[in-house]
Amino acid sequence: MPNHELSARDIYRSNRPSFHALTQGHSEVGGPAPSANDPTELFRHVSAEKAVFYRRIMDVFAAAKRQYRLQLRPDEVLAEAQWHDAPPRIEELNAALTQLADWGNLQSQPDTARVATLNDFYRARFLYRLSLGGEAVEAALAVFFQTLQHRAELQTVALEDIASRLLALQTLMDADTAGDGPDTAKVHEILRDLVRVFESLADNAQAFMAGVARSIELQQAEAGSVVGYKRRLIDYLERFMGDLVRRSDAIARLVQGLTPRIDPVLLRVAEREARDAAPGGEQDLADEKFRRWQAWRERWKGLRGWFLQTGQEPPQAELLRARVRAAIPQLLGAIAAINERRSGRSDRSADFRMLAGWFAACADEDEAHRLARAAFALNPARHFSLNPQADDSLPASTRWADAPPLQINPRLREYGEAAPRGPLAKVRDRSDERARMAGQLAEESRQVDAARRRLATGRATRLSELGELDTHAFGLFLNLLGEALAEQSGPDAAIERQTGDGLLHIRLEPLDEGSLARIVAPAGVFAGRDHRLTITATMELE
Repeated sequence: MPNHELSARDIYRSNRPSFHALTQGHSEVGGPAPSANDPTELFRHVSAEKAVFYRRIMDVFAAAKRQYRLQLRPDEVLAEAQWHDAPPRIEELNAALTQLADWGNLQSQPDTARVATLNDFYRARFLYRLSLGGEAVEAALAVFFQTLQHRAELQTVALEDIASRLLALQTLMDADTAGDGPDTAKVHEILRDLVRVFESLADNAQAFMAGVARSIELQQAEAGSVVGYKRRLIDYLERFMGDLVRRSDAIARLVQGLTPRIDPVLLRVAEREARDAAPGGEQDLADEKFRRWQAWRERWKGLRGWFLQTGQEPPQAELLRARVRAAIPQLLGAIAAINERRSGRSDRSADFRMLAGWFAACADEDEAHRLARAAFALNPARHFSLNPQADDSLPASTRWADAPPLQINPRLREYGEAAPRGPLAKVRDRSDERARMAGQLAEESRQVDAARRRLATGRATRLSELGELDTHAFGLFLNLLGEALAEQSGPDAAIERQTGDGLLHIRLEPLDEGSLARIVAPAGVFAGRDHRLTITATMELE
């Protein structure tokens, strides 16, 4: 029998081209490796003709990377890929792997593990793995698709976490009776968690405010799905507003109390972080410490701006609450648009058909012209009076062709205006008006707060016992009564709900049908069936 045993020298000689390609950075199937200066080649498979085929292959390699598997053979790729249709032939898969290696997404090397004879060395058998560029592309595509599929959330849990982290930070700082400063490691851990939770809350709130209520999606959705979605979304928004109102005040007090003492703590945290900086001169270390301290101060400033007013700007939490409140009318408007489409209202084509019938019924051309002028607003344009010598006695019904010509200033034709503009007006100092408006707003806010304190007692009160109400108290009462009655399922059903701004909780219970309540207000007397009314401030429900 012929001797089939191979020495190491025979193996090297029979595969000299393969070993040479590996040492020179080439692959036999892929040719020269793509240049690192042209990373766009790595994305060629996304827009290629067989993009779906390539992506299924790359998904297998991405999954293998997550499973800590280094290399794959073509038959393993063929078995593990999610082929929606019939799996391709192994030759097609090998060609696709070769192309991906040529683009730089994969790296290949000869597979010598399954070689039994000398003839096997002459066959192209390769192991494939993700290249460094391929890993970067897969990571980028994963972030891309995750961002597209991300739906903004209003995180009530994040508010609770922020409050708990701030309370823990206050506890550490208050426990420092010796004056040496709180434990820097614990403070650093709390601040890291606080920044992570706050950034998540801010990012989601920003995304929500950018596309609040998804009105476009609602208008394109099916009516059946919107009906169920409406109630869930309104409950979701009202629950978030209630939590935002309850926790914002507590968070604002914690932030305001910690702000005067936070700078030394942030400096110690920055010194702890600067220990991990790359070695350099003493000046480099001082600069790194100062840079990290400024970064922490900026983060704290952002936290203050979210829950406390800075200058003339309201806190971001107030803006978010206002946007959430505005989301509910937008949602209801989108649902109203869907209902209008379902009701089969007349569209423009039906209007034009009706108008054509009117034209056909006209007795003569003069009547048709009058109808056209009325339908399409073809009113005379003789009000154009740039000519000071124009005859005012000329009737407005005169046609342009029959009227004397108008003299138009050439400047109007050239610049779009008849006379040159004068100097810009001086900027007026409106500080007095602004202060007067701020005083009026403060007074109105004080009156509204007084009305809220009078009504939101937390005790059950009959409407007939309210007595006389001033203008602000009566206006607040009507608003609350309107919000409560909007949720009533029947005349004898009790109502319990939270107000749209999340500040008050209402419970309204009807009394006997023969009962009567009279409320005297400056605008008149409000009378109707008596109810038992309980209004509680949301802050008192905690």
